Amino acid sequence: MDDAILITELNDFIFCPASIYFHHLYGGMEKQLYQSTDQVDGTAAHKSVDTGIYSTKKEIYMGMDVYCEEFRLIGKIDIYDAKKYLLRERKKHIVRIYDGYIFQVYAQCLSLREMGYIVKHIELYSMDDNKTYPVHLPEEDSEMYSKFKKTITEIRHFDLDSFSQSNKEKCLHCIYEPACDRANQ
Repeated sequence: MDDAILITELNDFIFCPASIYFHHLYGGMEKQLYQSTDQVDGTAAHKSVDTGIYSTKKEIYMGMDVYCEEFRLIGKIDIYDAKKYLLRERKKHIVRIYDGYIFQVYAQCLSLREMGYIVKHIELYSMDDNKTYPVHLPEEDSEMYSKFKKTITEIRHFDLDSFSQSNKEKCLHCIYEPACDRANQ
């Protein structure tokens, strides 16, 4: 499992492949030294799921570790409702549905299915405004599922030394920008 990809890295890679390198580099440091306010808020928002206090219903699984052998992906789910066969990924505030969000729930869905759980519904949930966004299952959106698989391949073959960020706007919103030289290339 040495080459397992963290499910959260699917979204990070879409934002900027170099951010994964810096995330691992800073990984052992106190998060307050490098995280933005948005990231601190996002971590706090997930606390009820991560600590298992979101719900006491036995059919609600929270913060469960998952692994997808087919794609060698590892991570955690936010919420799975075994009664409704519903997988829910919570985000602090959703303004737009990014491909990375979809890829995260696809990875979670495929992991759960490999583990013997039934997933019939996926949704993203924006906590700040209490909005729910249904997501097509992987088998219902062949274009997005192909992009998901392509992204995994790109991650496995990514070469940081030859990477140059073409979208400088992303650099302006990156917490690692002060340490990264990719915006200057």
